Amino acid sequence: MAARRLAAGATRVSLKDLFEDLRRQLPHGVAGLNNNYTALYARRLISEHPHWAAAFELRRRRAA
Repeated sequence: MAARRLAAGATRVSLKDLFEDLRRQLPHGVAGLNNNYTALYARRLISEHPHWAAAFELRRRRAA
């Protein structure tokens, strides 16, 4: 989803927005996306795709 948005010309991508899009795609009543992990997924995407680093805004982590 992030790749599609960046290919479409987006310069910034919000992981919260991606999570909401994924929630809409889940069958009704299925839980599975916890907002506590959005920052971790952003960091994971950047580690796997370093050329996307400018598209995500990261803050310094307070906890390890």
